[in-house]
Amino acid sequence: MITAAIAGAITFVFTTLLTIAGEGAAIILIPTFIALGIDVRVAMATALLLNSLAMIFACPRYAKNKLIMFKVALPILIVAAICSPIGAYVSRLLARNILLWLFVCFLLFASSMMFFYRPKESKQAEAERSKIKQIGYGIFVGAFAGFMAGLLGVGGGNFILPMLVYLGFNPKKASATTAFIVIFSSFAGFLGHASLGNIYIPLLVFAALGSILGALLGSWLMTEKLKPKQVKITIGIVLLGIALKMIWNLTT
Repeated sequence: MITAAIAGAITFVFTTLLTIAGEGAAIILIPTFIALGIDVRVAMATALLLNSLAMIFACPRYAKNKLIMFKVALPILIVAAICSPIGAYVSRLLARNILLWLFVCFLLFASSMMFFYRPKESKQAEAERSKIKQIGYGIFVGAFAGFMAGLLGVGGGNFILPMLVYLGFNPKKASATTAFIVIFSSFAGFLGHASLGNIYIPLLVFAALGSILGALLGSWLMTEKLKPKQVKITIGIVLLGIALKMIWNLTT
């Protein structure tokens, strides 16, 4: 019970930060739960459910503020679902460590882009006003993110968010749109684990409470307190943190 309570407190902190960035906290929570002595299968199932739960509570505020770009999100969801199995098949042909190092390189590039890249205002306006471009970008991002997620076995949000910012979308809208996508992608992964019985109720209760409170706080900070530039910097910090964690895992 004490372990579950500690996990809940940690979940609150990480979920608050990653909700601002439109990311699910699973990529950080899974190794954290394992470090607390929680079975890896239980950790994965719980963290994936927490991803969906957090974004379910964050997205109503995002939708109210008209930050979710549904014309971009829906093509991403559909095309990513199609391309993910292709990436998973290709991954069998390559060494996993090589794939993970490639992912680290992408995260380092994406985080540096968040800190230094400044899209032109005309590019941002064009991306957000053109319905055809939104759908086209959604298809392109969905294909890339779905393939890479299947290839590396990681959440597609790590690719979707920086790509949307690079294409010229407002960082707040990119974050909110990615959060909406995470609801479905993470829940699909959770169902696979839940079917195997990988659930521990005390952990789920405490972590769910931390996840809900963190999502409410993070979404409030993102919409009411932070400027797009600050959201962009937060995204960069999150991506850099994930990259450093992966480097640590790969070198120890």
